[in-house]
Amino acid sequence: MSLTRRDFAAKTALTGAGVALAGTVGALATAPNALAATDVESEGAQTAGARHGVGYGPLIPDPDGILALPAGFSYEVITYSGKTRLESGEFTPSNHDGTATFCGPRGATLLVNNHELKGPRANWPHPVPLTEGLVYDPAASGGCTVVEVRHGHVAEWVGIAGTSTNCAGGTTPWGTWLTGEETEDKAGQNGMTKDHGYIFEVDPEDRRANRDPKPVKAFGRYAHEAVVIDPRRGHAYLTEDASGPNGLLYRWTPPTGFHHGRGKLRTLADNAGVLQAFKCFDSGGKFVDDLSRATKTGTVYGVDWVDVPDRDAKSVSVRKQFTDGQVTRARKLEGMWWGDGGAYIVSSYAREESPVQHDGQVWFYDPKRRTLTLKVLLGVNPDPSADGAFDGPDNITVSPYGGLVIAEDGEGVQHLFGATESGRTYPIARNELNIGTEEEPEYSEFTGVTFSPDGKTLYANIQTPGIMLAITGPWKRQKRG
Repeated sequence: MSLTRRDFAAKTALTGAGVALAGTVGALATAPNALAATDVESEGAQTAGARHGVGYGPLIPDPDGILALPAGFSYEVITYSGKTRLESGEFTPSNHDGTATFCGPRGATLLVNNHELKGPRANWPHPVPLTEGLVYDPAASGGCTVVEVRHGHVAEWVGIAGTSTNCAGGTTPWGTWLTGEETEDKAGQNGMTKDHGYIFEVDPEDRRANRDPKPVKAFGRYAHEAVVIDPRRGHAYLTEDASGPNGLLYRWTPPTGFHHGRGKLRTLADNAGVLQAFKCFDSGGKFVDDLSRATKTGTVYGVDWVDVPDRDAKSVSVRKQFTDGQVTRARKLEGMWWGDGGAYIVSSYAREESPVQHDGQVWFYDPKRRTLTLKVLLGVNPDPSADGAFDGPDNITVSPYGGLVIAEDGEGVQHLFGATESGRTYPIARNELNIGTEEEPEYSEFTGVTFSPDGKTLYANIQTPGIMLAITGPWKRQKRG
């Protein structure tokens, strides 16, 4: 059933057009370029944020050159590509990406870690090992590993292998991990022997459940980033990171009578359920062609859903199956996390391929109201090489201490940063591992930001060379600021 213009007008009448609807997280609001001018422009600005009760103070340089943290915080290296090893003896694969935590046996924490490795295995010194029974395509280099952390002991093994470009992914309400391939390579392309661009389910607790990997073709074949499951309605929401044209947000509706659970997704027919792409319009009923059109936090759009003609993209990429005016697009639709009754959705940046340029948006989709609200907006960062404004949000998680924690994948300096319920931002960590030169320093993006089940440890990755880190310290409930 479509959400009509009249329906949307009624929903926004009490607040006024373009004003954020009330929600539990509030407007995580930052005006364009406001971040560079407030909390994080310099060490003094970071301290100013702390004086307002926001964040944890300035970041202290790391003598080991890996991770700068506030006073009182520390980190441990959990896995390190080319240095730590799997149970089977091979080195930890490289290019860590999306990660989630699960409660393991006897007090352990289990993490499933994506490895964003694209193309032939010979291209990478440390691809995901082709563990017998866990391989989808023996030509592909990516996949997931499962990491078990228990009382200082770490073990790691392969969850799935032979997949490609495993990026953000997402958890399920029944305790498994959904890993997506950010590629559209078909058999015969880029060295692949099977079609790629699918979602796969990985069970962190039951290794047997991961044998004979089967793609969830019902979710479609395209450049997958993140996925979340609505625990009440059963819908899956999926982001696409693509350009030419820009990517889409998708919703999959399960078929009548289907009940989610461990192992159930692999029982679905390839065409099961309904896959749709989103279409937004403003409070006046005007179609919105691209999310970059929103230039103020608190902007609210109504959302309709349009059926995908050919979800397996047999001849034409899914996003190219729609003409202008049929769907809404956005550049760099990346991280996503379920919380507060809906989905937080990241558009990492927009440049000349979009109507309006920005350096990051975070939206909140409310499935009950069928509205999309702009929570965070980062203006174009004028100097990414300076340790100041944040840009390029990517992986995201809802913090047990209020607000959001976001991994930066921008230009120049890379941070983990938080955003409070009222919109103040603050740094949590800075990547100090220079993979460039002294004259031209380069710092890899952060990925896989996620809290342990008990909320005491923040896990995050430095993608290159591939390092998983556990951050602990005096976490506290963040004031609105």
